[in-house]
Amino acid sequence: MQDEDSRAHPFPRSREDAQAAQQMPDTPQTRAPAHRLAFADTDFLLREELRPVRLQLELLKPQLILDERGVESTVVMFGGARIPAPENKDEARTKTLKELSRYYEQAYRFATIMTERSLKTYGREFVICTGGGPGVMEAGNKGATDAGGQSIGLGIVLPHEQAPNAYVTPDLCFNFHYFAIRKMHFLMRARAVTVFPGGFGTLDELFETLTLIQTGRMTPVPLLLFGKEFWDRIIDWQALADAGTIGESDLQLFRYVETADEAVEIIDNFDPTPCD
Repeated sequence: MQDEDSRAHPFPRSREDAQAAQQMPDTPQTRAPAHRLAFADTDFLLREELRPVRLQLELLKPQLILDERGVESTVVMFGGARIPAPENKDEARTKTLKELSRYYEQAYRFATIMTERSLKTYGREFVICTGGGPGVMEAGNKGATDAGGQSIGLGIVLPHEQAPNAYVTPDLCFNFHYFAIRKMHFLMRARAVTVFPGGFGTLDELFETLTLIQTGRMTPVPLLLFGKEFWDRIIDWQALADAGTIGESDLQLFRYVETADEAVEIIDNFDPTPCD
């Protein structure tokens, strides 16, 4: 009599077939690439023609794991990898980076507050999500860990290898090849997005979020920029509105904050109604 598991799966499992394939006699036929099971053939999966499949897999793997872990919403923290912790600020290579170290502290405090809130939902809501690297990302994951909660790290393969920081929850530490899929995962569950001073990567993530909200492709969420002086120095938002390339109301898609407490207050009182 069949047990319940075998009735639910009347055919051999893929894992079982993969193991069986490894036990085949060693012959010219079994050694040939054509004989490998397609799903176990790395050379085949990495072919140029298989890029659509790899894109799908990279979207699906984190999605399934996050669903299995019960993560329903996230609080995203974008920001520079080069911003030092206060105790390391004297090692910063520029005066500006040294000054920006204060935002490491605010990122840490913000992540701590939001994780304490997340714990009240058994870790389902308001889960801290960073890029998993150093700087502001490390501060976010560290704050979540020290608060006793879990946090997500969405890493990316770069020419100069960047290991995940030590505070990302191991089971939620992902690695991406495609920037586009990684950015989708940043925003798919986002209840709020915070953006700390950073470089090209941070700017890319900021403008992606702004564009999605502006065009109505994403439900409005609190979009909070830490450090008004920094952002006003590198981006002349009003000039874009004056030129007519964005609308005046688009300047209301984001808010400036300086402290974690300010950010939390805005999130708590956020009105998702789009601006007129």
